[in-house]
Amino acid sequence: MAGHSKWKNIQHRKGAQDAKRGKVFTKIAVEITVAAKRAGGNPEDNPALRAALAKAKAANMPKENCDRAIKKGLGDLNMDSYSEKTYEGYGPGGVALLVECLTDNVNRTVSNVRHAFSRSGGNLGTDGSVAWMFKRMGVLVYERKEIPNIEALYEAALENGAEDIREEEETIEILCAPEDFHILQSKVLPIAPNPLAAELSYIPENSADLDADKAVSLTKLIDLLEDDDDVQNVYHNANLEA
Repeated sequence: MAGHSKWKNIQHRKGAQDAKRGKVFTKIAVEITVAAKRAGGNPEDNPALRAALAKAKAANMPKENCDRAIKKGLGDLNMDSYSEKTYEGYGPGGVALLVECLTDNVNRTVSNVRHAFSRSGGNLGTDGSVAWMFKRMGVLVYERKEIPNIEALYEAALENGAEDIREEEETIEILCAPEDFHILQSKVLPIAPNPLAAELSYIPENSADLDADKAVSLTKLIDLLEDDDDVQNVYHNANLEA
């Protein structure tokens, strides 16, 4: 099966993201803490916590960090002051972007997001302006060399909710409906326990090609957004080569 690969479009920045691993861990910890505060510390009964822990595992976040974030959420800290916000806009070359945020100050966050768009030749849009271009899906991504038995992986994935399997030279990407993500993980991870990514994501329905200059400008915009502590995830529909 083939299609537009989200992972191919972000793997060219993996080195830079690895260099900011501490910031990544901090963002995931906030996500875990808020999920635990809102619906309890048992991931079996808390889908948001389950998804956050899967993301933490794929990022190689230490277990003690996860446990500490859960305990923080179950404590007396006022994590209910955090709001989940998704902003939509257009970047260089008309690329569509979704920006997921978790913030305790909405005015600060929207101001920072708008500023990042403006600095990079883009503009913040209204709710619904680009969301229709994306589909919410569960995503598991593997390096081929980390899969002990590819045939067994495919069989388990297809029998447990996988809607698409996208192959690249070095990676394999498995996609499913959000409601099937937990069962898919539970069946696939025993076969291949070391995914590069395991998360609920927004996958673009169609991709947009950019020239070299616009691609550089878009990458700068994404980096600006991801450097903001309130920004959890940035999704786009550009066709960027690694």
